[in-house]
Amino acid sequence: MFRTIWSSKKRHVNAGFLLLARRSVSVSRIAAIDMAAKDAQLRVFIVAGEVSGDIIASRLMASLRKLSPLAVHFAGVGGSMMSKQGLKSLFPIEDIAVMGTWELLPHLNKFRVRLKETTEAALLFRPHVVVTVDSKGFSFRLLKQLRAKYGQLGLVSPAHFHYVAPSFWAWKGGEARLRGLSEFVDHVLCILPFEPEVCRLNGLVATFVGHPILEDVLELNLGKDHIENGWKLPGHSEEFQSQHGIPSGKASRVALCTSGTAAVEMQLARLPCVVAYRAHFLTEWLIRYKAKVPYISLPNILLNSSIIPEALFQACRPPELAALLMELIRNEGLQEEQIIGADKVVKLLHPSEERTISCPTLQEFGSQLPDYTPSMIAAFIVLYSALKR
Repeated sequence: MFRTIWSSKKRHVNAGFLLLARRSVSVSRIAAIDMAAKDAQLRVFIVAGEVSGDIIASRLMASLRKLSPLAVHFAGVGGSMMSKQGLKSLFPIEDIAVMGTWELLPHLNKFRVRLKETTEAALLFRPHVVVTVDSKGFSFRLLKQLRAKYGQLGLVSPAHFHYVAPSFWAWKGGEARLRGLSEFVDHVLCILPFEPEVCRLNGLVATFVGHPILEDVLELNLGKDHIENGWKLPGHSEEFQSQHGIPSGKASRVALCTSGTAAVEMQLARLPCVVAYRAHFLTEWLIRYKAKVPYISLPNILLNSSIIPEALFQACRPPELAALLMELIRNEGLQEEQIIGADKVVKLLHPSEERTISCPTLQEFGSQLPDYTPSMIAAFIVLYSALKR
């Protein structure tokens, strides 16, 4: 039955996927593969707790539909992007979109209520697969409760995936926390190249799928030339200045940005920048005394170098920011150093065959994927891993 359904959709891609899955599982597990086929659908319970996760999850949903031989039905929690993929969120994503440690305290009661609602909804949905995206505070509590509930009810638990590895590697004692995740996380989909090895050393199955920001470039419809030319976002500064009446002399070739995704976006645009970061004073204290890495922006972490100036905590004030920006504006050597570094960073974030070598199935089948993008690779891992349980 499963073979028939699979080959009826996208024959070239999915037939190969089926043969690979069948070849890789034991005879005793063939029945598990056919369970979803008996239901004539694949049920995926998916949860994202913030805007960036909403975007990542929506792309994963679209890719799952492209690859799956069965109709895919979604339930869970998400935002506007996931709703475009057919998700009816249990509640507004803003209810659990709280960043930081101490910032969460005023929202704890609502957080607990929403966690209970989500756990109950997942059990009623009877998913074949559960996927949580980032938002580790909510996600890990959900996965842990679900695994415990299935055990109490004597039921076989669905496959649990977590997309975007937690940055425990950046904290003192963080690897001990990683080791505990294997009790309720079956597979981690990593967006940084060094994360799978850290996960595996701590008992977690993990695969590097590439950084989601690369798909932003694809969605801008820039064409293949820009992608092959180092995933570089082109600039149109003269056109922008003309449209907005900006004289060529007020216009700047450097930027001030936050420490998150924006810093990587600057790298894609090859735009030199200064990173600024402030938080709740207790969060800053925690970072100062518990962080293992000396940098806060991802490009610096990947290169293990302070190639991008960072103004952190008490140093993140107007005078210090102005001084760092003026130095970068006046020093073309520093600008060029960032641009060269950006080429290295973007290459590290790309899901090349060498960096997905930990997944033998991708070595054999990856060349047949419709798109070798982070979301497509993640969807393949989810489907393959879930079907062989």
